[in-house]
Amino acid sequence: MAEIFLAQLLVWKCRLVGPQTRIFKIIVIGDSNVGKTCLTFRFTGGSFPDQTEATIGVDFREKAVEIEGETIKVQVWDTAGQERFRKSMVEHYYRNVHAVVFVYDVTKMTSFRNLQTWIEECNGHRVSASVPRVLVGNKCDLVDQIQVSVLNARSFADAHNMLLFETSAKDPRESQNVDSIFMSLACHLKAQKSLLYRDVEREDGRVRLTQETETKSNCPC
Repeated sequence: MAEIFLAQLLVWKCRLVGPQTRIFKIIVIGDSNVGKTCLTFRFTGGSFPDQTEATIGVDFREKAVEIEGETIKVQVWDTAGQERFRKSMVEHYYRNVHAVVFVYDVTKMTSFRNLQTWIEECNGHRVSASVPRVLVGNKCDLVDQIQVSVLNARSFADAHNMLLFETSAKDPRESQNVDSIFMSLACHLKAQKSLLYRDVEREDGRVRLTQETETKSNCPC
């Protein structure tokens, strides 16, 4: 019975879909029209969409990447920023998440102020504090319209233990920076503690799951 339970847990934890293939679920959160969908398009497809419509409910895209010889699928979940489009799907959206990307529009101060609400929603759905989170200021190509300073954004990111990225999903010159957002998370997740079958031990008549951390990393991120 313990072996069956462990096998099921390994599938859930590591999300194995084939030999040496894991899926990392990264969710993208923020107000409507901050560019969440465009960021996911830029990362997974390498281009800016010619036309976008408001996301209704939840959508996701994925990209296979190679890190230290391992092929990993990065699954990026995009959600509607408007409450009326996301209410029925929000529970599913936060389930089994591995990392969170909070996005604001550098040209809209309101989208930056609303970040606290998104963080509270995330915490309210019991996303563990150990789940890595990053802050992304999008549309930095609109230099004449910027309302959120880097100083303010960095202060907010530091207060919430997040890395800060400023980029533009639209500007192809920023495509490498968009990749860095998701690749940095993928590298971090790969380096996190892994649940290994050989680490199962019995203690006091119960199954105890221990974890092992990789000591070396040659991640290019």
